[in-house]
Amino acid sequence: MTGENLITVLGNKYNTDILSATGEAKSAQDLTEELDVPIATCYRRINELEEAELLELHDRPLSDEHRRVKVYRRKVDGVEVDFRDGVTVEIEERSAVKNRLDDVWRNLSSPE
Repeated sequence: MTGENLITVLGNKYNTDILSATGEAKSAQDLTEELDVPIATCYRRINELEEAELLELHDRPLSDEHRRVKVYRRKVDGVEVDFRDGVTVEIEERSAVKNRLDDVWRNLSSPE
């Protein structure tokens, strides 16, 4: 995705709020309640952020009602935009250590 396209995605209402909120995995319902975003809008924004490779499906745990719930987590820790020599966008990926710790925690907390 080009820098200009990423800026467009990040400029859409709620997208930066969703990315900020998904440092820890959250469902669309959690995001809707936390950010006061309409649920349909939240799903559209989640799809847009996934397409931009800024957000990912992290897990599908069972809810208290025994239904699978999709939870999302951001794939990046930071985005830096520079306008000095044209538009340059640098993305800071989530660290491998954070990803491994999340995977270990998810495996420990999953019932077998």
